[in-house]
Amino acid sequence: MRILVVEDNKKTAAFISKALKWEGFAIDVLHDGAAALHAITTAPYDGVVLDVMLPGLDGLGVLRQLRKQHNHTPVLLLSARGEVNERVEGLDAGADDYLAKPFALEELIARIRALTRRGGESKARVLQVANLTLDTTTHVAERGGRKIELTAREYRLLELLLSSAGRVCGRMLILEKVWDYNFDPGSNIIDVYISRLREKIDASGEPKLLHSVRGVGYVLKVES
Repeated sequence: MRILVVEDNKKTAAFISKALKWEGFAIDVLHDGAAALHAITTAPYDGVVLDVMLPGLDGLGVLRQLRKQHNHTPVLLLSARGEVNERVEGLDAGADDYLAKPFALEELIARIRALTRRGGESKARVLQVANLTLDTTTHVAERGGRKIELTAREYRLLELLLSSAGRVCGRMLILEKVWDYNFDPGSNIIDVYISRLREKIDASGEPKLLHSVRGVGYVLKVES
C-alpha cells in the first residue's frame, strides 16, 4: 500500500517514513500543503499522514479541499495541539483519525494499518474504463470478457492509469509511482512498457483506450 507523509519537519518526516517502510508500506514524502493537495488529487494513495501545521496551505486547508472535491482518501492528522477542540476541528474537517504529538511510533503504525483496512473496504474493488476492467483485489484484468495477462510492473502501470482515467499521467509521475525512481530517467523503459500494455489492452481491433499525449505523458480514456 502507498502512503503519503506530509510533514514540514524533515527529521520527523524521515522518522515516520523509515518506520512505515519497515512495515512494508511504499512511502512518498512532501513538506508543504500545496504540493500535498496536488499529489493526492493526481495519484492514488491508500492513506495520508498529514501534519496540521504546514507552510502555506495548512493541513486542515488541504483536508477541507480534498473533501470538497469528494476525495475520500483516508487521512490521519498529526498535530502538536492535542486539546479536545483541536481534535474535534480536525475530525469535522474530514479527518479519519487524529494523533497528537509526541506520539508512540507503534501507535502511529497501528492507526495507519486500521486506516488502510477501512479505506480498502470502502474503495472500489474494480476500476473500469469502457469495457476494460481491473479487479484490484484479485489483480485480474479483462477487456470485453477477454482476460489480459499482466506482469507485476504492467499491473502497477495499468492500475495507475485506470485510477487516473481521463487525466494525463506525466512521465515523471509514472516513474515515481511505478518504478519508485529506481532506474535511469533518460531510458525508454516507460515507452517500452506502455507499448506492451497497449498491445494487450487495445488488441483485436478494439477502440483504442490508451493514448499518448505528445510531450506530456499518457492517458486512459474513451476517445470522443
